[in-house]
Amino acid sequence: MPFTKKRQTALNVLSVLLALVLLLYIARIYSLQVVNADKYSSAAKGSAVTRISVLKASRGEILDRYGRQIAVNRDGYNIVFNKAYVKENLNDVILKLTRILNENGTEYIDKLPLNKTAPYDFNGENTDKLIKTLELAHFATSEDCFKRLVEKYELEEYKPDEQRAIMAARYGMDISDFSLSYPYTFAEDIPTELMRKVSELGLFLDGVTVDVVPFRQYSDTSLAVNLIGTVGPIYEEDWESFKKKGYSFGDKVGKSGIELWAEEYLHGTDGEITYYIDAKGNIVDSRVTKKPISGKTVVLTIDSVIQRKTQDMLAESVRLQQALGGTATAGSAVVIDINSGGVICSANYPTYDSATLSENYNELLQDKRKPLTDRAFQGVYPIGSTIKPAVATAALETGKYNLGDTVFCSQVYNYFEDYKPKCMHYHGTMNLRTALSKSCNYFFFDLGRRVGATTLTDYFKQFGLGVKTGVEVDDSAGILVNPASDGFGGDTLQISIGQLNAFTPLQMANYVATFANGGKHYRATLIQKIVSYDLKKTYDECEPEVVNEIAIKPQNINAIKEGMLSVTVDGTGRAALGDYPIKIGGKTGTSQTNSGADHSTYIVFAPYDNPEIAISVVLEHGHSGYASGTIVRNILDYCFFSDDNASEDTRFGTVLN
Repeated sequence: MPFTKKRQTALNVLSVLLALVLLLYIARIYSLQVVNADKYSSAAKGSAVTRISVLKASRGEILDRYGRQIAVNRDGYNIVFNKAYVKENLNDVILKLTRILNENGTEYIDKLPLNKTAPYDFNGENTDKLIKTLELAHFATSEDCFKRLVEKYELEEYKPDEQRAIMAARYGMDISDFSLSYPYTFAEDIPTELMRKVSELGLFLDGVTVDVVPFRQYSDTSLAVNLIGTVGPIYEEDWESFKKKGYSFGDKVGKSGIELWAEEYLHGTDGEITYYIDAKGNIVDSRVTKKPISGKTVVLTIDSVIQRKTQDMLAESVRLQQALGGTATAGSAVVIDINSGGVICSANYPTYDSATLSENYNELLQDKRKPLTDRAFQGVYPIGSTIKPAVATAALETGKYNLGDTVFCSQVYNYFEDYKPKCMHYHGTMNLRTALSKSCNYFFFDLGRRVGATTLTDYFKQFGLGVKTGVEVDDSAGILVNPASDGFGGDTLQISIGQLNAFTPLQMANYVATFANGGKHYRATLIQKIVSYDLKKTYDECEPEVVNEIAIKPQNINAIKEGMLSVTVDGTGRAALGDYPIKIGGKTGTSQTNSGADHSTYIVFAPYDNPEIAISVVLEHGHSGYASGTIVRNILDYCFFSDDNASEDTRFGTVLN
């Protein structure tokens, strides 16, 4: 039936009215959501409760002297409970999560000191804290604790194994101050596939998020592990002190080495996210109100290429000696910058891999070779004839020996009636140069006796022997006998050839560096500078620190250096360095031990005419001084002739800015 004209007019009017109504609604929505959005948002927030949560900052990185990465960060995934979104079904959510992780073979954080399977006895860790937290008597049993936990977290309707799984997370939340400000990390560094699965189930897991967080990663997990150190969780007993410094319970902190020493630099400043919550507890908005600031980057004095090569070569040398019937069991090598005290390399054998340290710790601890020991910084050794340049310095500077004087070596030193030590050979008439070159014990018995034990000990200290080096990580002071008087008798003769006292390879390297640079004893250091995370700003340029200066006349230094040059050209060190393309000053040593073959020691400085580096090598039970020569030669090659250090930005002595 056709429309009439009157009906058509009515429809037109209605259409216009409907269009006007729609336009009014659109205008109102536009006004609310666009024109006055800030106004109404502020009003809503003004009536809402605000809660602040933490946004994690990245840990600062650790680089070598040329900017090569040593300790950096990678992105990983954590399963996190966010208090703002947790609902009354928390126990069910935890149970679902534990099942998902168990199915995927992934562990979750469990700090409850009860066995994970029945019977739920104490596992011996932090039991007292559990009892105290539950407000039980100090004699409470594990059964008492389990029962109280079931009551506390309302777990009666669950099976025992389910109760144990849920209470582990709930207890973890309690001891870590779980709140809007402190989210609870349920599982760390989960696999990518598990991350996707948990994310997909997000609607059924109230309060659970999968956060992208930075994790510590080492470019080479066996490189200078004693020096770089490790990071780990904050221990419960330390939580309160770290909390005051702005840390979260789940943060990782330095536990040893540079990671520990530089914690104040490496730890960044966390940011903040503010939640706006209405009267019903609903989140109406959230905003990042403080951006996180990454930690600072620590640039070391270490050359990671030289470090890697020296570690490998040291291990190969010991193994080769053993394969050929030799007696060497372990070793250490240190390279130091003569004009700053900066440690360029500090190698140990045997050592370990930080990636498997936790799982292999007990085995490493029981290993008789002591791979966990930082031999370079903490191992103490009688250094044998490498002490002789220091003895010569003391004799010359005190006037007990004059340049040009000679001593007749008859092999047996007959000065004392009750102690007549022997030289290794019959050398006849010797001057200082030849005595150093041939390592004549008789000559240095006589010099040591003239100087006296007290003065010798004082010079050893001035060279940094028997005192801590001041390096940033823990090192040993060594062993320095304390002579009551100069009537030290036979012991004076022994310390004159490097026995009785015992020093670290680091001290040995710094000692020869002090001599080679003319007497400036620098504090040993591993730190070159502290810079911003993006490397654009320098906060601290670590200047060389002179601990003390030894007054040594130029003619005396030159005379001793000539003797040390002769060691490498035609003396006891010639087998390894006699044909070396640049001149090297050095001194070999053989030190007696309480059991087994003698230790082999070797110190050098190079180049001879303009010294840049000092090297010390110790081979435990290496038998004789020349056994370390191959290691010294290889290190010199790495420092001066390696292709890896040939480019403009990585050659020796050039630091990336």
